[in-house]
Amino acid sequence: MSALSLHGATALLDGREVLSDVDLSILPGEVVALTGPNGAGKTSVIRALTGALPLSKGEARLEGRALTAFGPRDRAARLAWLPQDRRIAWNMPAVEVAALGAPFLSGHAARDRALEALIEIDAGRLAARGVAEMSGGERARVLFARFLATEAPILLADEPAAGLDPDAQLLVMDVLRRRAEAGAAVLVSLHDLSLAARHADRVVVMDRGRVAADGPPREALAPEVMQTVFGVGARWLETPQGPVLNSWRL
Repeated sequence: MSALSLHGATALLDGREVLSDVDLSILPGEVVALTGPNGAGKTSVIRALTGALPLSKGEARLEGRALTAFGPRDRAARLAWLPQDRRIAWNMPAVEVAALGAPFLSGHAARDRALEALIEIDAGRLAARGVAEMSGGERARVLFARFLATEAPILLADEPAAGLDPDAQLLVMDVLRRRAEAGAAVLVSLHDLSLAARHADRVVVMDRGRVAADGPPREALAPEVMQTVFGVGARWLETPQGPVLNSWRL
């Protein structure tokens, strides 16, 4: 049974259809990469899965039941959502920000889990620093640690690698992989197709609010999909580190 899914999902935003008859599922133990051009509907898919974007048609399901059957507390215990917005309103120490991701713990237990999450994303050195004193990439790590501190069984991350240096991007994907191997269901939206190609079990390609492809990376990012959806030429190359997607302008 899928951990989280959309069935015939259609949604409007400011009177414009941003999702059209979308079917998508995430299984425990897998990393699903959600990709597509700007404005294709990636963020709308994630917001629909959390219930933040109401559906005009179709249904979101959590653990086989309608998402609307779960109250806010139950959703928070099962779903962790990392949005693109990286603003932090107050200059709090990083460990306090990360501890907000563990709302069902209190005091030392929440701080301990937050510190573990910071260390997992190689940001333990930032624990006592105020977030206003950090670079954008450092704040991104702190917010990712807050996301991890939930220890929810379903993880939805919207562009977590954006703005990070290459080593940090790879670390983010490695952390998500480890969470999936421990049984979590992971959906991560990515603009970097090389990250999607190398680190995902499945790739879902969105195009103008619809699912254009859904399958293993080689199938979902096949040359014909790359040309039709992204307008670029592409081919898969074999390297000692594994298959790599090479693309070029047409």
